[in-house]
This record gives sequence, C-alpha cells and structure tokens, in this order.
Amino acid sequence: MTRRLAILGGTTPIGELEVISKQEVDTPFGTCSSALTTVQLAGHEVVYLPRHGHEHTIPPHMVNYRANIWALYSTGVTHIIGMAAVGGISSNCPPEKIVIPDQIIDYTCGRKHTFFEQDLDQVIHTDFVEPYCHELRDILLRAAAGLDLEIVSSSTYGVTQGPRLETAAEVMRMKNDGCDIVGMTAMPEAALARELNLCYATCAFCVNWAAGIRENKYNINISKVHNTARQGMVLTRQLMGASVKRFVIQ
Repeated sequence: MTRRLAILGGTTPIGELEVISKQEVDTPFGTCSSALTTVQLAGHEVVYLPRHGHEHTIPPHMVNYRANIWALYSTGVTHIIGMAAVGGISSNCPPEKIVIPDQIIDYTCGRKHTFFEQDLDQVIHTDFVEPYCHELRDILLRAAAGLDLEIVSSSTYGVTQGPRLETAAEVMRMKNDGCDIVGMTAMPEAALARELNLCYATCAFCVNWAAGIRENKYNINISKVHNTARQGMVLTRQLMGASVKRFVIQ
C-alpha cells in the first residue's frame, strides 16, 4: 500500500512552502477548510491542509472536521500529523515547548464527531483506548531526538470547545482530571481519523500557560500568544522536515 502523509496546519505556522498543486475535493460531509495543497517539504511531497483556512478565518468550533478528514482519506492519505497551538497546564509544558501527546480528554460539545450516523447495517463502535498512532508518534519522537530537541513525549491533551479561552476554574478542573495541555482542535479530528483507519498524531506547540497557571493567573496576553506562535515556526518547521524524511524512509 502506498503511504501518503498529510499535515493539518493549526495556529502555529510552519513557514512558506513550495506549492506543487492544489486540489478541490467534494465530500459527502460538505466543504473542506481549503483546497488540499501538495507541497514540497524537506525535499519530499506532502499534503497540507490548514484546518482554519488559508487566511485563518475558521474558528475551532466551526471547522468541518469530517469534510477535512474525509477529503484526505479519499485522496489516498494514510498518515496525518495534526499541528496545534496549546496552553500548558503541567509544569513540564511551558511556553515554547513542543509536546507529542499520547492521550486525550474531550470536553467539546455539539461537534459532528463520527462518520457512522445514518444508513447503518449495525451500530459501529470504534476502539479509541489509545487515540494516537504509535508509528507516527514514534516518527515524531525520533525526529526530535535526531535534532536534539527537548520535547515532552507523553502527555494528555484536554480539548475544549472554543473559541473563547478557558476560565481558571476550568483549567484547574482539567489539571485535576490529568490534562497536561489544553487546546481546541484534537477532537473530533483524532477520532474521525481512527474511524477511517488513518494513522494520526498531534504535534503541539505551547504558546502560553493556561488560565490560572503561573503568570497567567489573572489574564492571558493574546498578543504575546500570537508572537510565541510565530516564534514556534522555526522549531515546528525543523521537526516537520525531519519527520517527513523519516516517514519516507521508514
């Protein structure tokens, strides 16, 4: 089987990419966030799809996750790296740290979270005990090690609804639940990928401490968050490039 890698872009940019082609894809679940763009990264072709749209105009609760995942699946993508800008909750997840989570707690509501809703011969239950693909996580971790990047290799990603940020009390609840980072896009993305047997992993970049944590006890500086996200471009670009190379040779 031919392996094909896609990157679902988030708030943290990975820089300018050489565009090879663009493909508009119709799906049974509506319109994707943007055209599927085949780009050159580290000398290899990958599919790039910014989940918030090319102009970053689609808020997290309005992303058509089903259309995005279905479009990638229908065009032959087998592996997906979901980029994410997150807030740090645990002390080992400070701003400017890359985190490769291995677990998820879903706090979202009202999102279309499954492909299996209508015209079923039987009810479908998807195994989601371990929500992330071991193979793709291993590629990311080995790529980071090869770059001598100090990253967090095991964590729980708490996924909130957005677009508003969380209250300090909500973050404390998430901390008590065992969450290490908080973001808004891993679900239902990861679950939808699993339903289609796609290999999915998240590469998260901490852009701030979550509400009520450390210096953000009383407020979060949105301008500072965006600046940190832009600063993360160098690190995430390096990691994506190294991961693409490992994906190709594995």
